[in-house]
Parts: sequence; structure tokens; C-alpha cells
Amino acid sequence: MTRTRKPLQKYRRVVIKIGSALLVDRKSGLKKPWLDAMCTDIAGLKAKGVEVLVVSSGAIALGRTVLDLPAGALKLEESQAAAAVGQIALARAWSESLSTDQIIAGQVLLTLGDTEERRRYLNARATISQLLKLGAVPIINENDTVATTEIRYGDNDRLAARVATMVGADLLVLLSDIDGLYTAPPHLDPDARFLETIAEITPEIEAMAGGAASELSRGGMRTKIDAGKIATTAGCAMIIASGKPEHPLAAIESGARSSWFAPAGSPVTARKTWIAGQLLPAGTLTIDAGAETALRSGKSLLPAGVRQVTGSFSRGDTIAILGSSGREIARGLAGYDADEARQIAGKKSAEIAAILGYAGRAAMVHRDDLVMTGPAGTRLDDGKDERKGEVHA
Repeated sequence: MTRTRKPLQKYRRVVIKIGSALLVDRKSGLKKPWLDAMCTDIAGLKAKGVEVLVVSSGAIALGRTVLDLPAGALKLEESQAAAAVGQIALARAWSESLSTDQIIAGQVLLTLGDTEERRRYLNARATISQLLKLGAVPIINENDTVATTEIRYGDNDRLAARVATMVGADLLVLLSDIDGLYTAPPHLDPDARFLETIAEITPEIEAMAGGAASELSRGGMRTKIDAGKIATTAGCAMIIASGKPEHPLAAIESGARSSWFAPAGSPVTARKTWIAGQLLPAGTLTIDAGAETALRSGKSLLPAGVRQVTGSFSRGDTIAILGSSGREIARGLAGYDADEARQIAGKKSAEIAAILGYAGRAAMVHRDDLVMTGPAGTRLDDGKDERKGEVHA
């Protein structure tokens, strides 16, 4: 795996995320000339043997224009109605523009649950993989007509990162109204510096993230950094670039300003990629310094090292593990229900049977079900790299 930047055409599989403001004008609707130019860029990559997937925002923005809904925040039911109308218009627009180069588009609508629940995750991946095998371009969006919690704070940046890890992509391109990562929001700080290459997403890098800058976009730099953590941990490079010019992919190839995030040196296996990328952990375990050292050396998390348990989770749910500083350092699958975890937290493994009334397991989170997510983490990637082969759930 290379950790140096290379031309787009040298990647094997690329996921391109497109923000709402790039595709839709609040007054006039779909920006068809821009979309046609974008599709020409996609056709150019496909002609060079690159598999391309698109995560396209814009359904709600397009639907609210078609329905002539007022500016400003929409109620949940208004957003869902706008999405229902907009998804049809958006899919038709992509299909028509791609067909100019004899490319078939396939619409895939996902909810957060489709990428969080293991079986649905694998089924979605199988569908997308088959579309790619048949030469189609999957056009993916969040299924906002049925989303509830997600529709209020969801974003397609992190969805795109989840899709990238799901299909084993080696590059994620986030196109938006900003041309990359700055040390501070450039519209607020005239001294903000542009960062062209990010070797690792450190706490300092995370602190540079700003908020959303557009009515039509629900994602700001915060969600782009979150997406970068998901993608790069799985060995997928990421680019943040402006999508404002026509032919934005060609602009990147020609040297237009953009920020490139290097993939991790040791990507996790497919199952652990899924664990690490969970967006909504069911709970948290706060551990002491000794347990943190043990995790970083590749050991399981034992009850003795757990200082606090929060949330209501069941055995097998994904939980976040916080270090003594309060920052997340790992994620894993819970070995115990939350109530049981609270009872044995801080206790030695030999005491579990007396406390719970049955022997249980020694580990609160077993090393096989755990992946380090903090910037200094040692990634536990024993065994086969399942990104390029069969996955065994």
C-alpha cells in the first residue's frame, strides 16, 4: 500500500461524495451543466479502468425546490416528503447524464442501520459489488424518506466513508464548497493555513474542523474529519476538494488545490473495519492507564481495567472505549450486557462467577472483537485482509 499521493486514474476503486450545494441551486433547481461535466469526468476514469461509485446528496434539496417549500429548516415530515420527490428526480438526472457516455446508473438507498447491522451491511455490499461487476455506476444516497434520527443530523460524508470501507475502495473523494482542510475556518480566520497533506488524523487535526457553511449542506468539516478517520483506518486514502468548478475531478488531476489524507499503514480486516466505522456506539467503557497500555499491546480488555460503564447495550453491541483522558481510543463488541458490565467493572476475572452467578468470559471485550481507533493506536489486523477476499461474518 502506498502512502504517497498518486493520480486518480491510478486508483482501483474510487468513491466520490457530492454535496447538495454543488448539485442543486436553491432557486433554479438542478445544476445540469455541472452534473453533465461531472459525468464526463466519471466516464474518463472508467475508460482508464477505475471503478467509480457516487454518494450523491441533493434529494431533499432538489425535492424542496420541486415542491416550492420555503427556505429555512424543514420539519421532519417535510424533509421526508421532499426526499420522496427529490430521489426520483435525482436518480433520473444521474441516469440521463451518465447515459451520454453509455454508462448505466444504479440507485442504492441506504439507512444508517444498513451499515451498522452486520447482515444488512454484507447484503448491501453484495448488491453494490454486483453493480460494479456489471459495469454500472452505483448512485448511493441516504434513504431520507424513512430515516428518522439520521435525517436530523445525518450526513453523506460519513456515509461515503462507510461505503468506501464496505466495498474496499482505495480512495474517497469528498467534493464540497471548500477546497480542503485549513488550520481554522478560512471564512472566519484570515490567518488560516491550508494543509495539502495529512499523514495522520491527530487530535490537533480534529480540532481544526469547523461547522457547516451552507443551508443545503448538513455536513461541515467535522463530518469530513470523521469520514477521514473511518476511511483511512481501513486503508483508504481520502481527498477533500472543491466541487465548484465544472469537471472537478479533472481539476484535481490538473493540480487544483485539495487536501490528501494518507491511508493507515496497517489497515484493519473487514470485520474490524465494520466495528471501527460504527457511527453510533451503544455505550462506552472508560478504562485506566494500565488497561490502555494492555490494549495497545494487543491484549483483550479485562473487567479489572474498566472504571466506568455508560449506556444501555447488549452483548455483541458495538461500544466505544475511552482512555483515562476521556478520548476514544478503541471500539469493540461488548462481551457482556451493560448491567452485567457495571457489576463486574473494576473486578478481577476470577470474581465474575461469584458476582454474576455464572462463569462468563474473562474479557469485557475480546481482542478479536476490538480495534484501536485513536491516532496512536496499534491496529490489530491479525489474519487475512478481508477487503480483497471473502468475508466470514
